[in-house]
Amino acid sequence: MSIALLSACGTGDKSTGASDGKMKTYTVATDSNFKPFEYKNTKTGEMEGFDIDLMKEIAKRAKFKVKFESMQFDGVIAGMKSGRYPIGIAGMSITDERKKSITFSDPYYDSGIVLMVSNESEIHSIDDVDGKKIGTRQGSTSQAYLKDKTKAKVEAFPEIVNAYMDVKTGRLDAALYDLPNVLFFIKQQGEGKVKTTGDVLEGQSYGIAFPKNSDLVDDVNTALKKIVEDGTYAKIYKKYFGAEPSEKWRGK
Repeated sequence: MSIALLSACGTGDKSTGASDGKMKTYTVATDSNFKPFEYKNTKTGEMEGFDIDLMKEIAKRAKFKVKFESMQFDGVIAGMKSGRYPIGIAGMSITDERKKSITFSDPYYDSGIVLMVSNESEIHSIDDVDGKKIGTRQGSTSQAYLKDKTKAKVEAFPEIVNAYMDVKTGRLDAALYDLPNVLFFIKQQGEGKVKTTGDVLEGQSYGIAFPKNSDLVDDVNTALKKIVEDGTYAKIYKKYFGAEPSEKWRGK
């Protein structure tokens, strides 16, 4: 998806600043396929998902408009570091390493990473992956975890679904990735052949990303807080996850 927008004066951001009092439009970098957070509706060609609806609501409250540009996950991170995009939302974990080059909003989702294996697998926890072929996603915290804390044979894919499918067919011994996405795949495409195993590792929160020193962070945080407090967050959550969020996210 390619969206040509005028750059805001002096920023290099993909944003349009109107001089007639109209709201600015910002291009939001997002993942191309991370269900149920963001994905393209094949019938309409439009981006959908929890992150998409949440970002639209934030923009409405913060009085700006958004257009989404989809790409591979590592492209979102690169776009934030370079300042090419003013906003990024892609189920991105807030980490100390990323905060060195990216600014994050307040957290908007609590997650963690987990192993997915075949039902017959002898892998029962992360302690069993050394020497095994483990799939994950390029540029993800799961890839960093496998590299830093295990001796697994890591295969990183641009699209995590490729790793999941390879676990189903037996080409990979396991996949390590974000819990909600793993659970969504098992429910939608697991066909009773795969499951999670072991503990949820490195509980992490997702944040909306910005280039360093962005002026948008405070407005986005204010809007996000109101969305949680008035129950709008819980409605969006239930739409995509089929359940109520934890008490922390239910508002008043």
